[in-house]
Amino acid sequence: MSDGGSPPIAAPTLTVPLRTVLLLALAAFSASINIRATDPLLPQIAEDFRVTVGTASGMIASFTIGYGLTQLVFGPIGDRFGKYLIVALTALAAGTATAVCGLTHSMNELIVARFAAGAFAAAAIPLAFAWIGDAVPFELRQPVLARFLTAQMSGIILGQAAGGLLGDHFGWRAVFFIIAAVHVIAGAAMLLELRLNPAAQPPGATATPGRTNLAASILALLHRPWVRVMLAAVFFEAMALYGALAYVGADLRLRFGLSFSAVGLVMAVYGAGAILYALSARKLLTRLGEKGLVLAGGVLMAVAFVALAAAPSVYWVPPLMALLGLAFYMMHNTLQTSATQMAPEARGLGVSLFALALFAGQSIGVAIAAPVMDHYGAGPIYIAAAILIPIIAVWFRAMLRHRPA
Repeated sequence: MSDGGSPPIAAPTLTVPLRTVLLLALAAFSASINIRATDPLLPQIAEDFRVTVGTASGMIASFTIGYGLTQLVFGPIGDRFGKYLIVALTALAAGTATAVCGLTHSMNELIVARFAAGAFAAAAIPLAFAWIGDAVPFELRQPVLARFLTAQMSGIILGQAAGGLLGDHFGWRAVFFIIAAVHVIAGAAMLLELRLNPAAQPPGATATPGRTNLAASILALLHRPWVRVMLAAVFFEAMALYGALAYVGADLRLRFGLSFSAVGLVMAVYGAGAILYALSARKLLTRLGEKGLVLAGGVLMAVAFVALAAAPSVYWVPPLMALLGLAFYMMHNTLQTSATQMAPEARGLGVSLFALALFAGQSIGVAIAAPVMDHYGAGPIYIAAAILIPIIAVWFRAMLRHRPA
């Protein structure tokens, strides 16, 4: 019996055709590229528009704000009309908005275009997680979500590596056009899959049609203590982690004089660490349990950030970035799994609220750190993250005792 009295998912929903899942993963892949590809481009875009790195980081904040705000739109829509369909349509729209980013001629135009791109890219990953929540019982879900994580992290790795490399050779605008093409391919392929394969809409994938009051639904969820715990945990986790991670590329450029290509490659190692977690998630979960994963992830992230701040040469950075990727998803994947079960009867909305808190925290973290980066560099930002993240991990580990059965 799942949380909230929902009946168990029938076994046939576990035999979804591989092609259906891979296309959903492709949409998540394209969204992941879009989320992180601009990190290594930040110094280049700042130079092109003749603004500071802190000012240029507004495009990162605008993307994540757009990404977070529209969660409250796409989650309920996905619950009502089908998560797979909504992911397909928004992938096409995200591709269009991302192509516009490559055509902008001022920092303000780029910030607006990135907001639109983030708003449409928002549907892919949370609705994919909610779709898996519809199809896979909770007891089996964390390893499945961890494997699905490889699509996300492959997008982050390729986005960061290719972002720096293509930016070096063809300019930052080319990066946006390529990302746009990936979005469009994913969306078109998913629409075709819906026509060819009814299994793309598994049982339980849509709520009963009807008009609902969105505000009332959100307030009803927020009245649940465990929902509030989950949203607070992911908000502060994202604020601390991504508020520091967004400036690693600029720090490598300023402190060690790396090329944009080298910056992208070094930062991509973070994704390799996350994939290492995805491949070993089942063993780690068996050995450490949820509480152990959360605590170990928080402590290892703190160690990595302190070492980054003190790194005497660039050769220290790749293994530390891999450690960050591994440690973050040890903690974050546990949060993700719990998020898919916050509201089984409105899973799209529940996961969307989780994603909203995630990207709101990221946006605020990047904005708070911007003046620090401009005046003092990345070192103080790393140290602040190293202090905050273990505190969050210890608190959430303690709160897991109070999670509903």
